[in-house]
Amino acid sequence: MEDSKIGFDPLGGRITEAFGVLRAHWGWFVAIGILLVVLGVAAIAYALTATLVSVIVIGTFMLIGAVGLIIQAWRVKKWSGFIVWTLSGLLYGAAGLIAILNPLAGALALTLLLGAALIAAGLFRLWVWFQNRSQPGSPWVALSGLLTLAVGILIAIGWPANSLMILGLLLGIDLLFQGWSLLFTGLALRKAP
Repeated sequence: MEDSKIGFDPLGGRITEAFGVLRAHWGWFVAIGILLVVLGVAAIAYALTATLVSVIVIGTFMLIGAVGLIIQAWRVKKWSGFIVWTLSGLLYGAAGLIAILNPLAGALALTLLLGAALIAAGLFRLWVWFQNRSQPGSPWVALSGLLTLAVGILIAIGWPANSLMILGLLLGIDLLFQGWSLLFTGLALRKAP
């Protein structure tokens, strides 16, 4: 009888057990959700600061990645790609250093790259829609492609003036959505039977 309340569990109780663990920690979901919402609001309110901090963090990761690439290149010196790996690491490191030492230039480059990537992604989604337009749900693919393309074009049109705000603004919006998602997940877990 109790199984009918929980539902069929082909994994022999593992799903129910995992859900119980999640439910027991619903408060963490709520707390982290609230933290992310607060950080998202702060990132939107201080978009310039959030942009610059984001660029510095990305530059730091690029620099760490560059060190890894160079170490790997020198570990396999006898391979034919040694020079390519070394140059790749040096270029990656140079880009990371530029982003760290001059976050304004980094913001300009990353915003332009973001706009170009969104335009390319939007065009690709529209191509996928065009190839599959007879499939059910294909209008959603078209809408997604159009919206992505429009955002990319708006970023590209506003470049370079929007470079100091757009990355921080997008970070803030993402943090807000993630925060609300975790907050409502936690509240749903608390109310779950």
